[in-house]
Amino acid sequence: MANHGGGGGGAVVAQIPTSFGHELRACLRCRLVKTYDQFRESGCENCPFFQMEDDHERVVDSTTPNFTGMISVMDPTRSWAARWLRIGKFVPGCYTLAVSEALPQDLQNICEEEHVPYVPPKRV
Repeated sequence: MANHGGGGGGAVVAQIPTSFGHELRACLRCRLVKTYDQFRESGCENCPFFQMEDDHERVVDSTTPNFTGMISVMDPTRSWAARWLRIGKFVPGCYTLAVSEALPQDLQNICEEEHVPYVPPKRV
């Protein structure tokens, strides 16, 4: 199981998407990109407190198929692009550049209870 997105320490990495079609989804909190099935089977490596693998409706609520661009990050702690995108403390993996939807309020409350930051998307 992944850590809470703390980076560094172990060799925890996110699953790489097994497909690059319309079934891709991005986590609304950390912007990790995987397929719906991957989120359903193993959740989000950066956001285990969402318990997506235990609640399949949670996958739909905490991820989105609507995102812009994608970047693969092998060493987030050393990548200037990862720091610029504010994903420098997350596990290595594929991330979207931007999501347009906000995390639902009940999931924002979980973030607050877990003391993990949530930065809503910028409105254009």
